[in-house]
Amino acid sequence: MKYYMGIDNGGTTTKAALYREDGFCAGVASTETAMLVPRAGFTERDMEEMWQANCTVIRDVIAQTGIDAADIAGVACCGHGKGLYLWGKDGRPARPGIISTDNRAWEYPLRWEKDGTAEKVFAKSCQHIMACQPVSLLAWLQDHEPECLEKTQWIFECKDYVRFRLTGEAYGEITDYSGANFVNLKTRRYDPELLRLFGLEAWLDKLPPLRQSTDVCGRITGETAEKTGLKAGTPVAGGMFDIDACLIAVNAADEEHICMIAGTWSINEYIRREPVLDGKVLMNSLFCLPEYYLIEESSATSAGNHEWFVKTLLPELREQAKKDGTSVYKLTDQWVEDIPASEFCPIFTPFLMASNVHPNAKASFTGLSNYHTRKHLMRSVFEGIAFSHRYHLDKLLATRSTPPASIRLAGGVARSAVWTQIFADLMGYPIETVDVKETGALGCAMAAAVAAGDYQDLSQAAQRMSTVNPAVYPNAENRPYLEQRYQLYCKILDALDPVWDDLQKLL
Repeated sequence: MKYYMGIDNGGTTTKAALYREDGFCAGVASTETAMLVPRAGFTERDMEEMWQANCTVIRDVIAQTGIDAADIAGVACCGHGKGLYLWGKDGRPARPGIISTDNRAWEYPLRWEKDGTAEKVFAKSCQHIMACQPVSLLAWLQDHEPECLEKTQWIFECKDYVRFRLTGEAYGEITDYSGANFVNLKTRRYDPELLRLFGLEAWLDKLPPLRQSTDVCGRITGETAEKTGLKAGTPVAGGMFDIDACLIAVNAADEEHICMIAGTWSINEYIRREPVLDGKVLMNSLFCLPEYYLIEESSATSAGNHEWFVKTLLPELREQAKKDGTSVYKLTDQWVEDIPASEFCPIFTPFLMASNVHPNAKASFTGLSNYHTRKHLMRSVFEGIAFSHRYHLDKLLATRSTPPASIRLAGGVARSAVWTQIFADLMGYPIETVDVKETGALGCAMAAAVAAGDYQDLSQAAQRMSTVNPAVYPNAENRPYLEQRYQLYCKILDALDPVWDDLQKLL
């Protein structure tokens, strides 16, 4: 029997999973890597530790399942987009990797907007510029660490670095690089003029050759085989940006559905045959089905806020859950269920890591009183994260001529029944999830299956390997309360907008 391995590298979590041709998940292994925060607004990781984490999860999932490595027909990786992973000319990482939540370069997009660069860039890349994109980070490094760029051989995105370590071959898979402001979306190639506009033309030759998601981009080397237990010579597909992988995994690769991914990032997306060129959405990029563009609204404002709240403010609850052999996230779900939708909870702005309204906006609770308990604050966090997704959804809906048939939900939120219901009540559309926990890894496995020649394309793989659960519908009784609080959330964002620059000066 054939199996396909999907490897998913998020901001700090690394996972490997094995899937059969019918989408059955034989096993999953995961581990954490440390997030390094050398300064406020900087988020990094040790690239060698990250590689060893990949070796560990691959080895562990093979051992856990007992599957013969010879039965693994293909491997593919996905990873977080944005960020930056530099490989040195000396055969080692040139510096720590930069994670997509990094905000060190926040001034560069503002500068490029003011001097007209952004408008010229958009005409070619069809994208607004983000502080966490490689172009912003490279500009920052050019100004602050020029010696690092001089000793760099390859400019990688997250998953392309991992694939390079697996195969020894350097490629840039196009879904990631087309979302990095490197690629002209009309020519589908790197554009020297784009690099010149950013002042980065000196580094063009460090961008690896572009490939498609389902192309074979090398094979497992003998050294990698020894470290991981994979069989040398196993084909490794190009893989894809993790948001493409999730959209494929939830079988939303058509124009009828919107996909929401609620993980560290709030990802809200759909596909269409033409990009949105009026500037009303944040990102257009090339999708893993070549005939489509991915239309994206996103920010690092989603479930990572919940994880921080639990780890930082509820340590005793985590310990108690561990002792009781249960999940702390099940307990927080119960907390939220204990607070009815009709009860007012403070309005939470989920900007612990980044913002989608102002580059310097920070998290806050508004409307807190001595009546409120930690349960109320937990519901505030659940709702605030949903509010941020809704903020992005409203922008996406304005670019569509027809409403979506449903929203397909992936990420940690999709594993919470109460949170999924909040999303349905607030968005006003049926919410569907899929019967798989690791959607990113499943999307990668589909790419591996196509690269191995076992499916014609990713659409066929998704039809065979993805199972959609029954829809969760909006609750007509709860919806007005959520809508009222969302409108208040928007007013709070407007009211706080003048505050953030002054706050940044103090920081």
